[in-house]
Amino acid sequence: MSLIPSFFGSHRSNILDPFSLEIWDPFKDFPFSSEPQFARETSALVNTRVDWRETPEAHVFKADLPGLNKEEVKVDVEDDRVLQISGERKVEKEEKKDTWHRVERSSGKFLRRFRLPENAKMDQIKAAMENGVLTVTVPKVEAKKPDVKAIEISG
Repeated sequence: MSLIPSFFGSHRSNILDPFSLEIWDPFKDFPFSSEPQFARETSALVNTRVDWRETPEAHVFKADLPGLNKEEVKVDVEDDRVLQISGERKVEKEEKKDTWHRVERSSGKFLRRFRLPENAKMDQIKAAMENGVLTVTVPKVEAKKPDVKAIEISG
């Protein structure tokens, strides 16, 4: 086995060779691999990315949801301080005469849940959707500053 890849000449097919040009697919022969519907639905669950940032005033969640509008997304807060973002990206209708060459855009249901900290103002949560990005803002309870009382020193 060569340590230098061969760019000129034969294609390598040894899966143990780190410079092999063949990519090994461990799921190649599984029954679901030929069903694009299964792949699309699971990828939607995995690909919903959410950033959670804490500022001095609020917790800010941003979710990339390209191609969705606000009617297709749901934001809920459960009693036990759990923020839930869910929705569904519908599968594009297939025409019998169309020939698909590649399907990479995900579709299906998605669900993300986050336990909010004690300092969250649960009754003032706001959500907005702009250009395929959902922003959920959870204001924080103002941290009470400790009362400082000067004590006179006698003596």
